[in-house]
Amino acid sequence: MNTTKNLPRLAAVIAVSLLALTGCTPESSTSASASRPAGETVTIEDAWVKAADEGMSAAFGTLLNSGDDDVTVVSVTSEASDMIELHETVENEAGEMVMREKDGGFVIPAGGKLALEPGANHIMLMGLSGPLAAGSDVTFTLTFSDDSTYEFTAPVKDYSGANENYEGGEEHEGMDH
Repeated sequence: MNTTKNLPRLAAVIAVSLLALTGCTPESSTSASASRPAGETVTIEDAWVKAADEGMSAAFGTLLNSGDDDVTVVSVTSEASDMIELHETVENEAGEMVMREKDGGFVIPAGGKLALEPGANHIMLMGLSGPLAAGSDVTFTLTFSDDSTYEFTAPVKDYSGANENYEGGEEHEGMDH
């Protein structure tokens, strides 16, 4: 008859044990480390913009992703230009280095970085709103595939080099970046 009296006590011990165990499940730890918006995990280092009087320019730097997931930059806006594209530099059939818009945007690996530099990936400003003078600053807003955003400001610097052509074989005034 003792077992009947101990049944409620046993049920209580089991219930408390189950409660304690559910607090230790992976579910609670993953909900605490749920993915953050890309705009909260991405930063830029050593950002700068090529000085230009008119036409086109480009922005450079190193994008860092502190998050646990790859993120994709899908577009960029700035008051400095009415048309901005994410560009890559690739070799064409003739062996020339040409710039073209990067299909799908820039992917920044989880816990990694993506270099934006002359002669490689960069942010292309076309149809400048006005001159970009060395010593001034330009503000950009990156938009990611999850619709989050990240804003940064970059100084304008004098630079000559990386003389690529735009895809199609034409060299455009102000495209030397």
